[in-house]
Amino acid sequence: MSRGHTSLMLLSADATAIKGVGATLAEKLRRVGVRTVRDLLFYFPREHRDYSKLTKIAKVPFGEVTTTMGMIWEVETKRTNGARSRTIATLTDETGKLKVTWFNQAYLQKQLQAAKNSYLVVTGVKQRYGNNVEFSVRSHELPEQGDLLNTGRIVPIYPLTEGLHAKTLRRIMKEAVDHYAAMIPEHLPPAIRSAGKLMPLPDALYQIHYPESEEQLAVARRRLAFDELFLLQLGMQERRSRWQLETPQGNAFTINAAKVFVDPPTALAELMPLPEAETVQTPGSTLWSVIATDKSLEATMPFRFTDAQRRVICEIFDDIANSKPMCRLLQGDVGAGKTAVAAATLFMAVLNGYQGAIMAPTELLAEQHARSISAMLEPFGIHCVLLTGSLRQRERQAGRAALESGEAAIAIGTHALIQDDVVFHKLGLVIVDEQHRFGVEQRDMLRQKGYHPHMLVMTATPIPRTLALTLYGDLDISVIDQLPPGRQKIITRWRTGTRRNEANALIMRQVAEGRQAFVICPLIEESESLSVKAATTEYERLQREVFPNLRLGLLHGAMKPAEKDQTMRSFRDHELDILVATSVIEVGIDVPNATVMVIEDADRFGLSQLHQFRGRVGRGKHQSYCYVLSADAGLQAQERLGVFQDIDDGFRLAEEDLRLRGPGDFIGVRQSGMPELRIADLNDTPLINLSRELAARLWEKDPYLRLAEHTPLREKMHLFWQNYMAH
Repeated sequence: MSRGHTSLMLLSADATAIKGVGATLAEKLRRVGVRTVRDLLFYFPREHRDYSKLTKIAKVPFGEVTTTMGMIWEVETKRTNGARSRTIATLTDETGKLKVTWFNQAYLQKQLQAAKNSYLVVTGVKQRYGNNVEFSVRSHELPEQGDLLNTGRIVPIYPLTEGLHAKTLRRIMKEAVDHYAAMIPEHLPPAIRSAGKLMPLPDALYQIHYPESEEQLAVARRRLAFDELFLLQLGMQERRSRWQLETPQGNAFTINAAKVFVDPPTALAELMPLPEAETVQTPGSTLWSVIATDKSLEATMPFRFTDAQRRVICEIFDDIANSKPMCRLLQGDVGAGKTAVAAATLFMAVLNGYQGAIMAPTELLAEQHARSISAMLEPFGIHCVLLTGSLRQRERQAGRAALESGEAAIAIGTHALIQDDVVFHKLGLVIVDEQHRFGVEQRDMLRQKGYHPHMLVMTATPIPRTLALTLYGDLDISVIDQLPPGRQKIITRWRTGTRRNEANALIMRQVAEGRQAFVICPLIEESESLSVKAATTEYERLQREVFPNLRLGLLHGAMKPAEKDQTMRSFRDHELDILVATSVIEVGIDVPNATVMVIEDADRFGLSQLHQFRGRVGRGKHQSYCYVLSADAGLQAQERLGVFQDIDDGFRLAEEDLRLRGPGDFIGVRQSGMPELRIADLNDTPLINLSRELAARLWEKDPYLRLAEHTPLREKMHLFWQNYMAH
């Protein structure tokens, strides 16, 4: 048996092979995903702490993120007017005392009380509130005595679970690193390691767990982060290859820009125009007759395309003029005009004798698209059908028959479009709206309804460029970065919960003028562990105590789809004055008469989600308002809400959201089918660009990594993606 094979067997052995790991400890390790020796080596610290560089209490500055340490002297928990809790500990060292504060973590009282007279390490920001000085804690740890004695050491801080203690984990990790790290095979080719100036993998594993210096730690982290990003980008290259390179020649559309634009962009001049005939014959008996008119699509619309829309349409037309199927992501801020771009693309598909389909995540959004797109295309004699789950059987049958025969050129619907009984006559274009609401498999199921159709996926959730390149590396990206002229700025106000009456008074005035309002709550039902507003309770309170003479509705995710859609229709048709809802409201609801958005406990939401809520108002001709309410928000939440009040650009807010909260909470990360990143930072633009460039270069040289020298890398890539899909 070869040495390499023996090493692989040892690395694949159960964690109990490590000295000091028995059955009980192995069970605790399994709870954090560690089953084998290899799993333990790749169980990375969430942070590192250098106990030789702690700031003394007397020297903790105001307004800067700082780490300090002191002995726990006193502990108390206070309740505020809003039923929020503040846990306060007094720490002391030889230079002074410091009160440190946690918001809404009352459970810490018992833990800290039991640790009195022990040392506590805290990271946070010191600020002055009137005559009081307070240190708001972002993270904390009760360090082991050995860590304090060994002050020259950088200590790894691992994610733990009940019964799994830091001291125990560090002890067995040292055993694993010393005996097994050198056995880890190197999967990166030498050329890639050299181009990226990357540390060997066994060395990186040792340094990430037991760094000799901050410099060595940074080099190790860079290597391990590069591995994740590189394997991710290789997987994206494989997705794209399977979609484009393995697809037989598809549908190359002939582009006639004059049929879309009043003044066609010069960028489309090279694309061949359609024949002058206004009739397109499809294979079979069906004849789609596009009404003869000298007018372009743009000329029949009540607005002109913005420069950004024109640029994006050119990018799309350049794709669909190619026989390789288009794979493109269309991003745009709320109200940027993605639907008009989709209509122009569908129009070109029909002019080429193909059908188009657009799939939306909710019935209400599908109906909204059906109204908008039909209004733009039916003047040209293009028949659109709506397919949703709530349609009567007769309507569904008629719609399916029209699609199968070719009588209908455009299908607009929900998941109902991917049912087996929906058959298209000649599907050449697939559009998926709010694509983060669909899995990769659902998009593929709709695509398989056609003969290698072009695919456009759209989102109204602005995504930072680095995150977009990582999440959607298999797609080309177009961005509508300009709003149509004339949209009024939404007045945004951040208030504490005690000033809720100001928002209520505004709602009363707006409703008296014939307008409508949203009230958003983070929960459906009240929670014993969370002191935040619940939609059901708030709905009842508002109806009973605040707006007894107004018509209120309730909307939340636990309702049946038919109930949700009916409630939204009632609000859209002005049968309700106020809609109390949870975050279910964030996607694509168009009620131009709604002018007030009130968001309770706004600190519970990220910036991108808050921006989606705000985008539900300001869609009509009346001035609109957004109130974000928050009681006793911590410093991070205060910073986030201040940014939201001052910035209305969705892309700038997305960048701030990524900076402040990281990618894990970002809308759509889990739905994208992207493996979870343990160590890579999606704010690290240079490393992302490097991994993307080297992955593309390697894939071009050896598609599918079939060369023998790339076998370890291919296996590692597939394992990386499979491990994610299994969870």
